[in-house]
Amino acid sequence: MSAKTINNIYILGLGALGGMYASKLQEVNPDNVKIIADTKRIEAYGKTELIINSKKHNFQYVSPGSQVPYADLIIVTVKYTVLQQAIQDLQSFVGPDTIIISLLNGIGSEELIGKTIGMEHLIHAYAVGMDAVREGTILTYANMGRIVFGEKTNGASSVNVTALKELFDRTGIPYMNPANIERAMWSKFMLNVGINQASAILRSSYQAFQSPSPARELLVMAAREVVQISQQCGIDLTENDINDCLKIVETLSPIGKTSMLQDIEAGRKTEVDTFAGTVIEMGKTYCIPTPVNETFYRIIRFMEDSNS
Repeated sequence: MSAKTINNIYILGLGALGGMYASKLQEVNPDNVKIIADTKRIEAYGKTELIINSKKHNFQYVSPGSQVPYADLIIVTVKYTVLQQAIQDLQSFVGPDTIIISLLNGIGSEELIGKTIGMEHLIHAYAVGMDAVREGTILTYANMGRIVFGEKTNGASSVNVTALKELFDRTGIPYMNPANIERAMWSKFMLNVGINQASAILRSSYQAFQSPSPARELLVMAAREVVQISQQCGIDLTENDINDCLKIVETLSPIGKTSMLQDIEAGRKTEVDTFAGTVIEMGKTYCIPTPVNETFYRIIRFMEDSNS
């Protein structure tokens, strides 16, 4: 198995998550980190500076179809609502050896990207434990969290996995490489279904969920519906997994906000279809009641309509 080194890194999505990782990678690879964006967005970015933890950052931007070297690594950090466009935007940057990691919430973005780009480029991954918040051009975070990744064929290693480990070691990005990435991704999905939706409905920061409270109970009620579905899918999450998720929440900045709460506050469409919508549909498939997520879905849809 020959070694592989990641140098050219392209990031698609410059929200809280994309901005945080772009700034960290830029510290080590200033000339090799580029942001993929359309020309209109690049023009808007050029008029402002992104300030990350009080430090100004200027990034290099490339538009879809630009004649630039293929990416060694593409990190996708957009929302599910624009994923189909993102897939089109990244195609021209994919070469034979390009690795793609999708840090989208949910449990299906890799397969959607792989249908067009090819699954051989995908390493399953997600980000967890970060508390980044972006408001306008100001991005702040106290905890970077970690990127969790691995081959879907559980327990397998590969040249691409080894290359990602080397990159993250070199750049100081925390990571985990679990033996069962599919189960780990379901655990993250469960956490998002609980914390993102409950925080958006209650308009509450992480502090509301960091100790026993009605808010925390609401999170757990939604998460339990994911546990029940997982047990019919062969993933077999348990109450212990919920407790592990609560421990992650307890490590976050009390004033931090979930991405869904940030969307509600900014008047943007949320990922409620990715969370409650997915739980509801899978509940129907396996004949499992999902009353909490059905309620979440209706409330958040109402909030979106009120914003618009």
